[in-house]
Amino acid sequence: MQYIDSLNEKQKEAVLYTDGPLLIVAGAGAGKTKTITHRIIHLIHKGIEPGSILAVTFTNKAAKEMRDRVMSLLEDKIHGVSAPERSSGTGVPFVSTFHSLGVHIIKENAHLIGLTKHFSIIDESDALSIIKSIMKNRDIDPKQHEPRKIKSIISKSKGDFITVETFSANVNSSVQSIVAVIWRDYEIQLKKEKALDFDDLLLETVLILKKYPEIKQKYQNRWKYIHIDEYQDTNEVQYEMTKLLVGKEENICVVGDTDQNIYSWRGANIKNMLHFEKDYPNAKIVMLEQNYRSTKNIIEAANSIIEKNIYRVPKILFTENIKGEEISICEAYDEQSEGIFVSSRIDELLKNNKPEEIAVLYRANFQSRVLEEALLDKQIPYQVLGVKFFERKEIKDLLSYIRASYNKESLSDIKRIINIPARGIGKVTIFVICTLRISP
Repeated sequence: MQYIDSLNEKQKEAVLYTDGPLLIVAGAGAGKTKTITHRIIHLIHKGIEPGSILAVTFTNKAAKEMRDRVMSLLEDKIHGVSAPERSSGTGVPFVSTFHSLGVHIIKENAHLIGLTKHFSIIDESDALSIIKSIMKNRDIDPKQHEPRKIKSIISKSKGDFITVETFSANVNSSVQSIVAVIWRDYEIQLKKEKALDFDDLLLETVLILKKYPEIKQKYQNRWKYIHIDEYQDTNEVQYEMTKLLVGKEENICVVGDTDQNIYSWRGANIKNMLHFEKDYPNAKIVMLEQNYRSTKNIIEAANSIIEKNIYRVPKILFTENIKGEEISICEAYDEQSEGIFVSSRIDELLKNNKPEEIAVLYRANFQSRVLEEALLDKQIPYQVLGVKFFERKEIKDLLSYIRASYNKESLSDIKRIINIPARGIGKVTIFVICTLRISP
């Protein structure tokens, strides 16, 4: 078992524990993906049929990385297989996201919910368009009830494993009453189009598993060993799906870190991880606390801050890396002072470092404006990942309004904002206005 030799003692403990529920508490940079992939390989080397192994994570990128690692480790054992997600019959582990897993299960049982396996999946933009159309037909003012917020309420409810029937039966405000009306029409429209939205891919899967015990049993028999990555970020419907897929042997391995729970705003419930031992009383817990990514100073600072949180699985990260540079903190007077400090520090660093070795992180997109202004002032070239503040449509529109108010001859600015917000001014009228303005 040479693949075991590269693991530390705690990683080995997690990999070698194969029967029964297992909770792996993996700190940042502790090699959790390596541990999961090696555990899957170990199961196969033990004689477990690869197709009976399921691994679920949150993003396509993470699923691809895990799939590639597993296939790389299995290349001497499995040949000519490039799509492990197709079915359990391919002889390879099924590695996917929650949503891809939902699509797989729904396609195999589409007739049970009035669909075919070629059903449509509408994206956020299409969903919002349907809601706007419903509001228009219902004469509901979009200024009073913002369509995106209504879509968000529907999405959050589905993530909390709440159906439109349950929501409608528990309405206790005028806003909820409006949402219930729109949601019902929304579901009717989806049925007409033989379509599901992204949230339905999870909700409908759980409803199928709950309503049809024989279907649930089929998947429990198919996937006897289940792995769930980033368990601290699961919401209620993902939690329910996981519980329903676990068979009587309870061979479930979840990996997560309560200190990295940052998605409560989109429905993630940290209690799912904190209550794992209640759900599975015989669970074994393995702590991965050795960090391979950061210096000692970073780890010590992280430990001293996070230990103040009482709603967590206690652990203390450590590393064998170097101590590293001291952490410095600048308390700025305001955001402009902060921008000046950052740009000055970068200007200093550029004397002995390459530009590509320097990065600035900020929490929200709007914060880039002050930083960009400070960098521009010092003539420091920079690259913003995403859309630069001054290139965003709403910022350009606002600047055009300001410039047009000062300069009535600025036709490019006038053309940009004359119909924002929409005023029903046609192209011909705009052409006439512009022609009259440029005429001698």
